[in-house]
Amino acid sequence: MARNDENSAVCSINEIDPEAVARVKKAELPRDQVEALWRLFSAVADPTRIRILHALMVVEELCVCDLAAVTDLSVSAVSHQLRLLRDRYLVSARRQGRMVYYSLSCPHVRDLMATGEAHAAEV
Repeated sequence: MARNDENSAVCSINEIDPEAVARVKKAELPRDQVEALWRLFSAVADPTRIRILHALMVVEELCVCDLAAVTDLSVSAVSHQLRLLRDRYLVSARRQGRMVYYSLSCPHVRDLMATGEAHAAEV
C-alpha cells in the first residue's frame, strides 16, 4: 500500500481480492449487532467509567458512595456514569433497603475488562 498523506492509505495496485471480500461480506455483522458493539465500546471509552468497572472487578459490589470515594468524584457524577453503564447493560443494580449496590452485569463484562487491561499493559 502506498500512502498519499498522513491519514489515509491508498492501494497502489488498485485490485481487490474477490475471495477475501466475499469472505468478509459473508461474515458481516447485522446492523443491530454493530449498533450494540458501538454502544458497548463507546461506554468504555471514558476514563471514569473504566475506573468504575475496574473497581467493580476488584470488589464485586459497591454502592454509589463507595464508587464516588474510589473515583474522587461526587455522588451525582458517579450516578450519571452508572446510569449510562446500566443503560448499556454493563452494570446491574441491587436494592437493599435504601441502599443500591452495583456490580458487573455478567461474566462477559469481566472478560472484556480483563482482556482490555492485559492489552493495555502490553502496549
